[in-house]
Amino acid sequence: MLFEAAVLQMPKSLNLTIVLGVACVLVGCADQSVVRKPLAAVEAANSHLGRMSNVRTTAYTRAEKGGRRNALGTYLSGHHVMSAASDWSRFPLGTRFRIVSTREEFIIDDYGTALVGTNTIDLYKPTKLEMKRWGARNVDIDILQWGSEEKSLQVLGPRAKHSTAQRMITALQKKTPSSNNGVAASSRQVSAKASSSRTLD
Repeated sequence: MLFEAAVLQMPKSLNLTIVLGVACVLVGCADQSVVRKPLAAVEAANSHLGRMSNVRTTAYTRAEKGGRRNALGTYLSGHHVMSAASDWSRFPLGTRFRIVSTREEFIIDDYGTALVGTNTIDLYKPTKLEMKRWGARNVDIDILQWGSEEKSLQVLGPRAKHSTAQRMITALQKKTPSSNNGVAASSRQVSAKASSSRTLD
């Protein structure tokens, strides 16, 4: 009698085992597709990451024309992650990199007139002595995080009347044509404000 009960119970437990096995396989496949989508997005966003060889760098300090503030209006950073300037159409705002030889980390948060149209990165140094010691060097850099061309355009848009900003905007728009409308609109708003303030004089 005990044997008959065990035989009757076996198909039920076998069915339960099969159902659980199929459920695990389905859940495993679903998890993989969910993981693949974000990984693909991360890989696409990080396609610029890696080592860049022989990048020309120069140095600047707060005692120069731009003063203590970067293009965002915040103080230049000379701490763990230091400020750097570039042509934002080459190295967009927010690009984070490390110099291979010194292990110093920088983030692009500024731009300069002399940098537009070049691949040069201007590194912020806290003192004139450090700036002079650095001079101009070609170095290898590791890109840790690529910046945002869209954010670059947002910051540059209101400054479109200046030739430096306009040159970077034009170069960025060639790369990201979908953002042309937003920058054109903000440029028109700046122009409208400027002309309305002139008529009030």
